[in-house]
Amino acid sequence: MPGNTSKRYPDELKARAVRMYHECRPDQGTDWAAMRHVAGLLGISTAETLRKWVRQDQIDQGTRPGVSSEESAELKRLKRENAELKRANAILKAASAFFAAELDRPGL
Repeated sequence: MPGNTSKRYPDELKARAVRMYHECRPDQGTDWAAMRHVAGLLGISTAETLRKWVRQDQIDQGTRPGVSSEESAELKRLKRENAELKRANAILKAASAFFAAELDRPGL
């Protein structure tokens, strides 16, 4: 599952890591140093993973531009719903064509 950390780490760990980053950031020289420090303490595979969580948290808090987690989840839900409706529409069209052909057929 490389590249997909959304399922690898529980939400509680993500929230804790972001909180710890914000708490220890003033004591570290740079953002990256703070991220490496927290990642090492919590056993997170790379500081880059924590960097993504911190950036997403900033977006969710409105301090950084981007698509919030809530908006992203809503978009995914709407895409799934749209695909389901398209499948249902295709089934209804096929059934309509079948029954129209049955009505056009001469009686047996």
